[in-house]
Amino acid sequence: MNTMLTKSMTIAALVAATFSSTHALAADKIIKIDGSSTVYPITEAMAEEFQKIQKVKVTVGESGTGGGFKKFCRGETDISDASRPISQKEMDACKEAGIQYIELPIAFDALTVVVNSKNDWVKSLSVDDLKKMWQPKSGVKNWKQVNAAYPDKALALYGPGTASGTFDYFTEAVNGKAKASRTDYTPSEDDNVLVQGVSGNVGGLAYFGMAYYEENKDKLRAIPISAKVGGPAILPSAETVRDGSYQPLARPIFIYVNATAAAFKPEVKAFVNFYLENAPKLVAEVKYVPLPTEDYDAVKAHFKALKPGTGFGGKNEVGIKVKDLINRIK
Repeated sequence: MNTMLTKSMTIAALVAATFSSTHALAADKIIKIDGSSTVYPITEAMAEEFQKIQKVKVTVGESGTGGGFKKFCRGETDISDASRPISQKEMDACKEAGIQYIELPIAFDALTVVVNSKNDWVKSLSVDDLKKMWQPKSGVKNWKQVNAAYPDKALALYGPGTASGTFDYFTEAVNGKAKASRTDYTPSEDDNVLVQGVSGNVGGLAYFGMAYYEENKDKLRAIPISAKVGGPAILPSAETVRDGSYQPLARPIFIYVNATAAAFKPEVKAFVNFYLENAPKLVAEVKYVPLPTEDYDAVKAHFKALKPGTGFGGKNEVGIKVKDLINRIK
């Protein structure tokens, strides 16, 4: 855990007179956001709606979670979208640059494993099957090597690039170590490129956030996943994410807010308050899974207190509860 401030020097204590989120904002203000392509659709929707009621320019990039944190820890952005927790290396970079951050879970996502819609042989896959395909130095190049009952057809893998938080989470959940993956696949930080790859190749397989599958379900097929061989195979959905049955590929996703910007830039504070207030509606509209009401209440209280730091120890955790996460940050 890294709070980065002593209790006697909390951001909240420094900004008792910060403008409220309803204060009229100057038209020349700019809020800069970059990071995860997974979180991008949510933040882009928030930015569009916010700019309708406030004359503030909000720019949203999608350079990947890792790329976003590089910019964030250099002080180039106010908010960083992240599909995984901040890593120890990124924590150190932010600390060295004097950048304090507020970690805010904003939704759940389910990493969705997809194949071409014409693939009629795969009914389900286990985590062991995925590991066989994706582990470092995997020699699996044919569907028959995954399962003898499958046809003798070339396997074409598509996945996020190495700067992606989705890549980090998937490799941790499937291969047991973040960034541990075979390298001979087609990578892209743009999930639409992955969609196009699989939809154009009958032997293709990819993984990415559930929202991109929902947008392209006419040309892709989601595969039920079993946590262990012989276990129940579960499709990703809002219900299976909330009830905890879609494991280990369900995860919280985040925004990280520059703590100084939140404290001293009224436009940033207003945007984040708008984001959290409207998350239940807009998260669902862009096909992600909203947090429970009590979790959003906890996240709002956390942001109101402007508590910097992270509830993680520099790496992913599977199955973490949002309120437990927030309570770690003292």
